[in-house]
Amino acid sequence: MKNIPKQSATLTQIVDFYLHSETFRRLSSSSQKDYETHLQATVLTEVEGKTLGGYRCKNLKVRHITQAYEQWLNVGTRTANYRRSVLSAAWKHAMRHDVMIHNPISLVQTVAEKPRRVHWTREQVSIFLDTAYSDFRWRSIGLIVHMAYDWGQRVGDIRLLTWDSLDLNHCRIDMTQSKRNAEIHLPISQGLCSMLRQQKEDFGFQEYVAPRIKPRAGAYTPYDKEEIANLINVLLDEANLPRELTAMDLRRTAVTEMLEGGVDLAGIMQVTGHKNTASVKPYMVNTFSGASKALAARGVKHGVREEE
Repeated sequence: MKNIPKQSATLTQIVDFYLHSETFRRLSSSSQKDYETHLQATVLTEVEGKTLGGYRCKNLKVRHITQAYEQWLNVGTRTANYRRSVLSAAWKHAMRHDVMIHNPISLVQTVAEKPRRVHWTREQVSIFLDTAYSDFRWRSIGLIVHMAYDWGQRVGDIRLLTWDSLDLNHCRIDMTQSKRNAEIHLPISQGLCSMLRQQKEDFGFQEYVAPRIKPRAGAYTPYDKEEIANLINVLLDEANLPRELTAMDLRRTAVTEMLEGGVDLAGIMQVTGHKNTASVKPYMVNTFSGASKALAARGVKHGVREEE
């Protein structure tokens, strides 16, 4: 890359330069995988008869990135904004090394993502777990949902959880989150601890708590996020639960339940690993129950009409 004159590199070369950088290597393993997946998708996007990656950066205009972004919106607003963000990160890395002097990506207008407000009810979680635990094939998926719900942790961390993080004799977990490197220390409920002991009898010979039930190339490996999403959909259908529920909603559900239970933000942050209250707020969902409790604390009671 050092031998390429300024702005004569292609976008594919810029992305490759970033993927082999120390900056990229400092990201968590899960972030690296996500970045690489989406960066590859960006360079393969076709715009005006050629792939975006084939454009020389000096010829890449705002309209080209905008057209690509509009295609990504067909996948989803969150995906489109994420791809723009990681592509901008690669471009800025090149700018810091004097390969680029301008950033057309920063001028692309984005669509604001609507906050997702879906959360699971306790009954839905119970029905889902009953369905998952009734069949050995689905036990690992059931455990992923159970752990994410009970502990309010990201599915990305749960799927990679290893046995050395768990103390099943004392029913506790000590883990380090991949996104913020926050150290988390949590109790494990009796029901979940019992299921984990059963799981360890069957899968304790390898490192992952909830791996695929069949080995690949002789190894029991973690499910990837897409597999988890697809298998959860299978179980939702089997349990007659709405498809709108996702594994990503479990963390929000846990935060909402803690708020409704009267836990303050400082206490919630001890569970979720957030560094400040502003980071917790996107996970909060306004509910009738929560609002009723807050008003009741001021002496404002729900005026339900009594039956005659």
